[in-house]
Amino acid sequence: MSKSRSSSLSAHAAALSSKSTANQSKFFKTLGEDIWKNKIEKINAELFVMTYGVIVQQLCQDLNNDYIKINENLFSMGYNIGVRLIEDFLARTALPRCPNMTMTSEVISKVAFKIFLNITPQIENWNTNRDSFSIILTENPLTEFVELPQDAMKQLWYSNIICGVLKGALEMVQLDCDVNFMTDVLRGDLTTEIKIKLNKILKDEIPLGED
Repeated sequence: MSKSRSSSLSAHAAALSSKSTANQSKFFKTLGEDIWKNKIEKINAELFVMTYGVIVQQLCQDLNNDYIKINENLFSMGYNIGVRLIEDFLARTALPRCPNMTMTSEVISKVAFKIFLNITPQIENWNTNRDSFSIILTENPLTEFVELPQDAMKQLWYSNIICGVLKGALEMVQLDCDVNFMTDVLRGDLTTEIKIKLNKILKDEIPLGED
């Protein structure tokens, strides 16, 4: 990264950090909405939902309804998407690295989810160390028109691909996190909740021959 680029990002980060929490939240909300309206190619929502449904259905057939393995496969698919999607996300938003998990949660909720799924979930349930929080999906495009069979309701996390995407993307910005579904309305729960817990901040890896 060039010095001028690095300086620009540092200045941007400092400017964001100086904003109050309320102003940061408003900034990220506006940013997400602007990119969704002006910089994202729209696809047919119903087609998107049906395509994902076909993927889950095929996994059920291939894995003989072994829902634990299906969850793992969906997570793995999402992870592989996330490690690539983060580059596109950073290019579109020009956001610097978040200095803490509070800002990270705001970017995830108000920018990332808005850009890629056109929803803005709520952030709740912070722990005292401010390194763990819940994403509450008040709506989930992946589950529209979906009803789980009785035998799947206790084990299948139908939208587990989302957890994989978040895990992969966060890892690419040096955040080693656990990302798991806690509840899902498809399984009869009152809410759909994803828990993110920071384990550690990964060190930047410098390619051999560079300094």
